[in-house]
Amino acid sequence: MRNRIRHIFSMEPDKNNGKANSLKDGFISLLKDTWLTSWELIRITVPVVIITRILEQFGLISYFSLALEPLMGLLGLPGSLGLVWATAMLTNLYGGIAVLAALAPGLDITDAQVTVLCSAMLIAHALPVELSVSKRAGANLLPIAAIRLVGAVTYAYILNKICLHFDVWQDKAVLLFKGTTESSGLVQWGIEQIQNLGMIIIIIFCIVLFMRLFRAIGILTLLERLLAPVLPVFGMGNHSAPITVVGMVMGLGYGGALIIRETARGKIGRKEVFNAMVLMGLCHGLVEDTLLMAAIGGKFGGILWGRILFSLLVTFSLVRLLGLLLDKKSQSKIT
Repeated sequence: MRNRIRHIFSMEPDKNNGKANSLKDGFISLLKDTWLTSWELIRITVPVVIITRILEQFGLISYFSLALEPLMGLLGLPGSLGLVWATAMLTNLYGGIAVLAALAPGLDITDAQVTVLCSAMLIAHALPVELSVSKRAGANLLPIAAIRLVGAVTYAYILNKICLHFDVWQDKAVLLFKGTTESSGLVQWGIEQIQNLGMIIIIIFCIVLFMRLFRAIGILTLLERLLAPVLPVFGMGNHSAPITVVGMVMGLGYGGALIIRETARGKIGRKEVFNAMVLMGLCHGLVEDTLLMAAIGGKFGGILWGRILFSLLVTFSLVRLLGLLLDKKSQSKIT
């Protein structure tokens, strides 16, 4: 255990250098990973924030809110949060957070509403990139897209009803982001956005640190071992189950890349690929993405445990339903 803790900052064993050098190199590596992730964030966030400001200045946010209000109202959310989710779907979670930060001064929402929004974003985000991964892995694009979108709406709807019925997380949400009113000057607005961006970078640093910590003490490995024996029940075999667990824990990019490789080798069938991409699509990034949403106010009961349960139930139901349909189809051909 001591050796593992020693390498929290540096995942590669360091036999030649002393402990001080090892920690120094590891810390530099940590900062480097934080910067690389933050740079990708900045490239997306800055244009998103500027566009959101322009929309605010011309009063277009209200029009977007009206257009998205029926769907968001179904989920118990104000219409303006639809822009947050739409941005997350087209870009990534950080893009959605950037819009949330820009809209912060006009929001009066509860912890439950933040959790519902975070849950919807976790299931359906970065769709252009992640759906292309699913397609390259061999799963049909339209069914996976429909499952993720319908799944996100369905889970968010159920979660909202549960929170209201049991009066859970109904306290006013405390948002981390500073915001100015629409009438504030550009200088003040710019200062606030730089502060918000700095807050997000701090969050990224903490997440990178926690991910290294979890790897060092074996939490990620434990999650993989707990989930792997369960997945055969959900239509995944010996080759696809461990890979699917990696995708669920580490993210769709990791799992999808492994699925693509194993499919090219002919070790995973088309049916298993579909089942794996359904489960990973609904439930991936269990550590990193969950920590990110928790940092902006999402509650673990909704963004983690409830999401896992919902994803397993949906995947199990789809596997059984598709199995019945295939059986009926094969029987009709015989007769």
